[in-house]
Amino acid sequence: MENIAPALLEWFYRNQRILPFRTDPSPYHVWLSEIMLQQTRVSAALPYYERFLAALPDIPALAACEEEKLHKLWEGLGYYSRVRNLQKAARIVCEEYGGELPADYDALRALPGIGDYTAGAIASISFGLAVPAVDGNVLRVFSRLYNDPGVITEPGLKKTFTARVMEHQPPEKAGDYNQALMELGALVCLPNGAPLCGQCPLAALCAARAAGTALELPRKAAPKARRVEPVTVVLAEDAEGRFLLQQRPGKGLLAGLWQPLLWEGEALSAGETLARLEGLGLGCADAEALPEVKHIFSHIEWRMKGYAVRVGAVYAPAGFVWASREQMQDEYTLPGAFKVYKKRMGL
Repeated sequence: MENIAPALLEWFYRNQRILPFRTDPSPYHVWLSEIMLQQTRVSAALPYYERFLAALPDIPALAACEEEKLHKLWEGLGYYSRVRNLQKAARIVCEEYGGELPADYDALRALPGIGDYTAGAIASISFGLAVPAVDGNVLRVFSRLYNDPGVITEPGLKKTFTARVMEHQPPEKAGDYNQALMELGALVCLPNGAPLCGQCPLAALCAARAAGTALELPRKAAPKARRVEPVTVVLAEDAEGRFLLQQRPGKGLLAGLWQPLLWEGEALSAGETLARLEGLGLGCADAEALPEVKHIFSHIEWRMKGYAVRVGAVYAPAGFVWASREQMQDEYTLPGAFKVYKKRMGL
């Protein structure tokens, strides 16, 4: 196949989106944007990106940030392990590299939360190093370009695709080339639908377009079945309009975040819920049933049933706090799993 770089780069320079981390592609900005864009659309991530940088403008500020503030800045993006790894890496960078990311692919790859793709993006875009940055967009483009029916999630095949990517990469424009492939996958060679072949600068070279197989590619391994877990959520509100919150354990699912009172692994009736509350010293006459909610994590599916209860003036049980709406907005981070219930709490 003839080299795709000239046509691809010409298209990119004419059609690329103007994004803040492209306008100012400093290593910290590219790193932060790539972490935020995992599992998140660009349009959704941009307000978080701007807010995060306003609060933590450099790596030393990120390293020194208090955990609760860090979680609050990330609230709404989900996958909180990403921001915890971001801070772990920032602290290592401050200790070992003077607060600046190293201009070395292997050193970047060794930092917590930075995989092959993110290391390649930082190294090529910010430092101009001739290394690959192969994400899902790039795999989809090359799967169709070569009409390759292989399962792209298999490690061996990803190496093959990475080698193909590098065959076409101009070393002097590695960052632009990598971004152009990502942009082509995001804007033209679309996932979950028909690619916009009429707008593609590589259409004349695309083997899948010629064969009529573009919609069948790329092939992925069948997803593993998620474990379904029942959860009972209680929105306990006191006479002052505060809600009872508990902090999750420091490790595991949603580690360190706050949540309403709940019991995992149990779908309790209203009567059973009232009895549990009585045991916590939170006596109440009745429980209002709330909508049932499903939330999907990577490996678990929560099926939540909820109740709203009102209690009198009581001390918070051990391990809990009473939090006002203002405190929940400013201090306590409640994850998106409780989005429907957060609306009932006035958030």
